[in-house]
Amino acid sequence: MNASSSPPRDSFCFIAQSRWSRGIFFGDNPFSSNTSVLLAQLTLCALTTAVLNRGLAYLGQSLFVSQILAGLILGPSVLGSNAVIRELLFPVSSFYTVDTFRFFGVMFYLFIVGVKMDLSLIQKSGKKAVVIGICTFSIPLLLNLMISRLITMYVAMQPSLYSSMIWIVSFQALSSFHVIVCLLADLRLMNSELGKLATSSSMISGSCSFIWALIVFAGEHGLHVEQETFIIMLLWSGMMVMFAICIFRPMIQWMINHTTDVDSVKESYICVILILVLGSALYGEYLGQHFTFGPIVLGMVIPDGPPLGSALVNKLECFVSSIFLPIFFVVSAARIDFSMISLRSFAIIEGLAVCAFFWKVVGVMLPSLSWKMTAIDGLHLALVLSNQGMVEVLILEQAKSLRLIDEESYSIMVLSIFGLTGILCPIVKFSYKPSKRYMMGERMTIKYTNPNAEIRMLACVHYQEHTPSIINLFEASYPHPEAPISFIVVHLIELAGRSAPVLMPHHPGMRNPSPSNESNPIINALRYFEHENEGYVAVYPYTSISPYNSIHNDICLLAIEKRVSLVIVLFHKHPLIHVSEDETKAIRNVNNNIIRESPSSVGILVDRGTMTHTSTLLRTSVYRIGMIFLGGPDDREALAYACRMGKHPNIRITLIRFLDGSVVTAVSRQMVIDLNTINAYRDAQMTNKQWFYQEELIKDSLGLITVIRSMESCFDLIIVGRQHRDHSPLLAGLHDWNEFPELGCVGDMLVSLDSNCKASVLVVQQPSTLR
Repeated sequence: MNASSSPPRDSFCFIAQSRWSRGIFFGDNPFSSNTSVLLAQLTLCALTTAVLNRGLAYLGQSLFVSQILAGLILGPSVLGSNAVIRELLFPVSSFYTVDTFRFFGVMFYLFIVGVKMDLSLIQKSGKKAVVIGICTFSIPLLLNLMISRLITMYVAMQPSLYSSMIWIVSFQALSSFHVIVCLLADLRLMNSELGKLATSSSMISGSCSFIWALIVFAGEHGLHVEQETFIIMLLWSGMMVMFAICIFRPMIQWMINHTTDVDSVKESYICVILILVLGSALYGEYLGQHFTFGPIVLGMVIPDGPPLGSALVNKLECFVSSIFLPIFFVVSAARIDFSMISLRSFAIIEGLAVCAFFWKVVGVMLPSLSWKMTAIDGLHLALVLSNQGMVEVLILEQAKSLRLIDEESYSIMVLSIFGLTGILCPIVKFSYKPSKRYMMGERMTIKYTNPNAEIRMLACVHYQEHTPSIINLFEASYPHPEAPISFIVVHLIELAGRSAPVLMPHHPGMRNPSPSNESNPIINALRYFEHENEGYVAVYPYTSISPYNSIHNDICLLAIEKRVSLVIVLFHKHPLIHVSEDETKAIRNVNNNIIRESPSSVGILVDRGTMTHTSTLLRTSVYRIGMIFLGGPDDREALAYACRMGKHPNIRITLIRFLDGSVVTAVSRQMVIDLNTINAYRDAQMTNKQWFYQEELIKDSLGLITVIRSMESCFDLIIVGRQHRDHSPLLAGLHDWNEFPELGCVGDMLVSLDSNCKASVLVVQQPSTLR
C-alpha cells in the first residue's frame, strides 16, 4: 500500500467529534470539533516554524532545521509529553485529518518543485558538474554498502535493523536538487561560483537519486504482486508520463502562447492545471504508485519562469510553504519518540551516516581537485552537496510505509539529517565568502585607466524606464575612435517561477536571445545606440534572473571577467517608475551590496529628469556638468570620470573645489595627493574652452550647504565622490542627517526631500580595497 493509505500499526477507538463548534457563547468548547482542532494545529505549526526560522536564520540555519525543530518541540518528546496539551491540540482523533492535509500540502509543494526545475541544466552541465554529481551519489552508495556488509557480519543488532540495513545505506546516499537550491538561497550563494557549480552538480546527483528511489520502490512493489500485474503497473505509469509529454505539454505551450506576461495569465488556465494535478495524484493512488508521482511529472513538463511557471509559483508557493508544509514536518518529527531508540541502533546508524558524509566529501573533492579547484573551495562544495532535507524525509516516510525500514531506524535517520544539516549550514555560511575573490586589490578604476585607451563600463537596469538614463550617460562618457568604450548592460530580474538562477548573454545570432520578454525593448535600444556609434561603441547585453539578495554576485563576477573600470547602478527612486515599497527596498539592498563588494569603481546615478529624455546630449548645444571636489580617493575618481566627459563637444564641465578656510591645519599625505591631482587636471584642460575651475573658501558645513544650494539650478548633472577626506570640519554634523548613506553626505544633501535641486546626481566611489 502507498503512504497515504497505510493504516497505523495500532488501532484506536475514539469518540467521533463534531465537524464544527457553535462557539463559546453557546457553551461549546471550540476544541471539541475537528475543524477547530485542525485550524489550531495549522496555526500553531506555521507560527512556531516562522518564529524559529526568524531566530535561527541569524545563526546560519536553513528553513529545514527550523521546521524539524518545530516538530520536535510540538511532538511527544517536549510539549506533547504534557497530556493536557496533547489531548487539546493533538488528539488521536485528529491524526487522519492532519495526515490528509499534510500530504495535500506535500503534493502541491512537490508540484511547485517540478515547475521550478529547469531540466535543460542537465544538458548545459559541463563535464565537471556531471562527474561531481555522479561521484556524489555513487561513491557513498557503493562504499557504504561494503561497510554495512562488514557491520552485519561482525556486529550484533536487532533483527529489524539487520533487515533494514541495505535500505538505510541506500537512502543515506540520496541527495535532492531542490534541497540544495533552497539551501543555497538561504545562504545567499546561488549566484556565486560555488552556488552555480553546486546547482548543476545537484541536478545530476538528484536525478541519480530519483531514479534509484524509483527502482527501489518499484522493485518492492514487484515483490508483492504477480509479474504480469507488475508489468501492467509499469505500463500504466508510462502512460502517465506519455500523457504529460504528448498532451499536457502541448496544452501548456498553447496557454503560454496566449499569454503576454505573468499578470495576464487567465484564472481558467490555473484552474485547469490544478484539476489535472489532483487527477494525476488520484491516478497514481489507483496504480499503487506514490500519490506525488503524477504531480511531479506534470510540474516538470511545465516550462519554468514567466509567464505560466511564475504565475503558478506566485499563487501557490507562499500559502503551501508557509501553511501546509509546516504541518508535514511537525507530524513527521512528532513521530520521533526518543524513548524507543536504543543506544546500539543509534550508534550503528549514526556511524553509517558519518561514513556516508565522509564518502560524499571524498566524492566531491576528488573530481574538484582534478579540475584545479582550490582545496578550500572543493571542501565548501562538498559541505553544500552533503546536505539533505525535506525530499529525503518524504522518501524515508515512503520507505517506512513499505516496511523497508522500521520506526526506530526512521527516527534515527530523520535526527541524523536534522543534526548534519544543522552543523553544515553555519559552517558554510560563516566560512565561505564569495566576496573575497572580488577584493583583488587591482586598480580597476577610471583614474588608473589610460585616458586614450578603451575602457569598459557595466550598467545595471531594473526596468525599461532606466534605459534612456543609461544611454545618455554612455553618450556623456564620450566614446570616440581614439578612445572607444565597451558597455556591458545587465537587466536584473528577481527570480520567480524557477529554482536555478540564470545569467544569459544576448549576443547577435543566438538561438534563445532572451529568457524574458521584458529584456527585449532594452536590448533593442542598446543595439540602436551601438549602431549609431558603430566603430567605437560595443554593447554586450545580459539578463540576470536571480534572488535579489545574491544577484550582486553576477555583477561582481562580470566586472572581474570583463575588466570593468566603472559599474553604474540606478538609484532606487526614479521619477517615471512607481513600484511597491518592498520592491524599492529590495533594489536598494541590491545597490548597497554592489557598492560594498564591487571590485571596480561604482557610480550611483540619481536621475531627476535631466537624464531621462532620449538623445538629450545630441539635441542640446550645451550640457552642463558640475563637479564638486572636497578631497579624498572617491573625489579623485569622480574627477577622472568628469575629465573624460569634458572631452565631449556638447558638455561643459565646472570643477568647484571647496577649501577649508577655518584654521590652518597640517598638510597630510591625502591633501598633497589632492593638490597634485587638481593641478594635473588643470594643466591638462588649459586649452579646453568647455572646462571651468573655481574655488570656494568656506569655514564650516553651513557654508558648504549654502554654496551647494546656490549651484543646484546651474547644472544638468552634478558629480561628487561618495566619501571625502576623513574628519573634515566642512562635513561636521552632515552625517547625522544622512537619509541615504549609499550616496554619502553631499550626494544625500542634493537628493533629499527638502532640496530644490533639479539636476541629476552621479555619486562615485573607488573600490573599498583602494580607499
